[in-house]
Amino acid sequence: MSTTVATKSSPVRSTSTALAWFAWATLGFMILVVLWGAVVRATGSGAGCGDNWPLCNGDFVPHHPRLATIIEFTHRSMTGICTAMVLALAAWTFATTTPRHRARRAVVWSMVLLVTEALLGALLVLRGYVEKNASLARVAAQVVHFTNTFMLLAALSLTAWFLSRRNPGVRPDSARPCSAGARRAVLLAAAATVVMGATGSLAALADTIFPSASLAEALARDFAASSPMLIRMRWIHPAAALLGVASVLYLVAEVRSRMSLAVAGFLLLQLLIGLGDLLSLASTTMQVLHLLGADLFWVALVGLAGEILWPDTLASA
Repeated sequence: MSTTVATKSSPVRSTSTALAWFAWATLGFMILVVLWGAVVRATGSGAGCGDNWPLCNGDFVPHHPRLATIIEFTHRSMTGICTAMVLALAAWTFATTTPRHRARRAVVWSMVLLVTEALLGALLVLRGYVEKNASLARVAAQVVHFTNTFMLLAALSLTAWFLSRRNPGVRPDSARPCSAGARRAVLLAAAATVVMGATGSLAALADTIFPSASLAEALARDFAASSPMLIRMRWIHPAAALLGVASVLYLVAEVRSRMSLAVAGFLLLQLLIGLGDLLSLASTTMQVLHLLGADLFWVALVGLAGEILWPDTLASA
């Protein structure tokens, strides 16, 4: 009898594990898409496919492309692959999980946010909010686009997290995992992180459109009345970063666990990368690394939020 039970249960465990790994792989590939989007912006390749979307210069596959076209077309191609992965993840999740499984809701939100992400990307291209465009409309579109990207990463992170839970009813290792203070702290940290990231995207945009020859020149332009609006807005990012640090310290004080310490560690790493980004005058490499650090910190924070807000999530296939 034990052999029969083991034989019957093994495929279930195998399918559940494979689905969880695929969810994490989808999240990882989405992060690569986001990072390549930063390359598109940092290199001024947003108009590499002209004002056409979803076609590239009027063609499905561009002929004799220039470098900017290759960079932009690669980003669009990666987005297409990631879309297929998210759709496959949704189908697999609904096929193998119970009706009330939280991963179902998370993956549905992933699909919805993926659609809005594509529409926002199309808006940037079709409205000409690329290359050297520094209009107020582009600033607003940039903030909305970045916020949607973070929400998409959060939905995919929760999908992978819920599918990875193996012990229903087991709460996180913090002292007060579901206390009002813990919930308040993680929501505050999440909100502060979104603001920190959105203002960081504007600072990166300013560095790309209005590069400086030296650090001294960059700092002087931040407070010059004659500087463009984007340059004079750069101070908001370090101010938001201070609020983000304060919120994470509050979170660690409320939720003393290995996961909260990991979140704090990722934030410290992100601050160090940000300093390197500043000293390098926002080189393309450092901008991409800075965004990678932000994404990893965000994924860790969302995982901690999943532990605190939904500690009894069922992960059955």
